Amino acid sequence: MKTGMNMLLWTGEVTEEHYPLLARLKALGFDGVEIPFFAPDPAAAATLRRELDTLGLAATAVTVCNAETNPISPDAGVRRAALDHLKTAVEAAHALGAEVLCGPFHSALGEFAGRPRSADEWEWSVATLRAAAEAAEGSGVTLCVEYLNRFECYFLNCMSDARAFVQAVDHPQLRTMWDTFHANIEEQDLTAAIETGGDAIGHVHISANDRAVPGADHIAWTETFRALKRLDYDGWFTIEAFGSRLPDLAAATCIWRRMFEDEEDIARGGLELIKLQWSLA
Repeated sequence: MKTGMNMLLWTGEVTEEHYPLLARLKALGFDGVEIPFFAPDPAAAATLRRELDTLGLAATAVTVCNAETNPISPDAGVRRAALDHLKTAVEAAHALGAEVLCGPFHSALGEFAGRPRSADEWEWSVATLRAAAEAAEGSGVTLCVEYLNRFECYFLNCMSDARAFVQAVDHPQLRTMWDTFHANIEEQDLTAAIETGGDAIGHVHISANDRAVPGADHIAWTETFRALKRLDYDGWFTIEAFGSRLPDLAAATCIWRRMFEDEEDIARGGLELIKLQWSLA
């Protein structure tokens, strides 16, 4: 079990100005941080890796696709752009030393069609993600595709569909993940959903139901951690929360009011929750 903190609570691009924050997260007891790759740059990732190595922090990475890089676009050129984006993100994750590249990159974030996904969209995404997984071979990077709740995405909304997607891609470099925020909205039975994910779960996001401090909310934490421990899950537990520092991301995730006093309250409280619940599971 490894503990991480998603840097999107503070920034969409981790640079030298954030090095003191990285040091504080290390001092709090985190094993690593999750680095956002909205515009992945392998050279910048390699520079950041040197600082993380100095601090003794490991890393995971997160990326998304947009309308110009949409794996389910009917435009083959847009789908090629999606694959190019994911290949560059894999290169950057490798340069960072990240073992996981996660995110809802099965489709474009925040893009809706006003209908359920189509059979063509499924096949387009499967083909694009299979090619991305093939590109990740030998890199040490596993792609962990994230399902989102119905208000943020229409392509993948539950673990049963995410598991089916992993099976359709059928490549060892692609798995799915468990995010407590989205699962809290979409799953009827958390234990059953985690069991459905099974060995396809390669990453976990710890997120409160209000995107604030994990543990000061109504997520069924005991049930969640017990189910994951029964799976012998031994990957990352990465805290994900959103605030107002990134206006575009706040709008995309519908953050309209401040839910916490200080960002480090989320990091500190979330870390305490993970350690306690895992020890009791």
